[in-house]
Amino acid sequence: MQKSYSRTVRRLVCALLLFPIILPAFASGQTVDPSLYGGLRWRMIGPFRGGRTIAVSGIESQPNVYYFGSVGGGAWKTVNSGVTWEPIFDGQSIGSVGALTVAPSNPNIIYVGTGEADFRSDLTYGDGVYKSTDGGKTWKHMGLRDGQQIPAVLVDPHDPNRVFVAILGHPYGANAERGVFRSTDGGKSRLRLPSHDDA
Repeated sequence: MQKSYSRTVRRLVCALLLFPIILPAFASGQTVDPSLYGGLRWRMIGPFRGGRTIAVSGIESQPNVYYFGSVGGGAWKTVNSGVTWEPIFDGQSIGSVGALTVAPSNPNIIYVGTGEADFRSDLTYGDGVYKSTDGGKTWKHMGLRDGQQIPAVLVDPHDPNRVFVAILGHPYGANAERGVFRSTDGGKSRLRLPSHDDA
């Protein structure tokens, strides 16, 4: 009831604001002078909703810079403590982000693990790990394409090329790319860590 009432009030206010502009056009049968509305621009006023987010990272030496990954909306960056956000992952083939990590020793290096890790009835999948070396301007796919769901990417605090990736894999079946993977060359190659069965 309250939502319906609020919607009606908003429509009434809009109609009253546009009435003085539109009425003369109808009364005279002429078009409205574009200079009366040419300066108007569309802008988002709500609702502000980014969807589910489980991947967030910041830069200790840059307190106004943060990143987040949405489980269905790619990766985003702010340079003003969240006042505005810019999409930085739109050009990639997948939009689901489960992990996002900035290398502590080099904040220009960012790793994104795709595929949400919050298992639920409607689940978005990923296609592996991506890496940026320029703060999110460009991205390169680094492998593990069949990992499906990646909940965590950890980077050595002193070596941005030493990376660990946790992969849940297909939610409803077995696959080879499941477990913990390691790379010592920034994702150019990777090695699965031995399990207890390998000992």
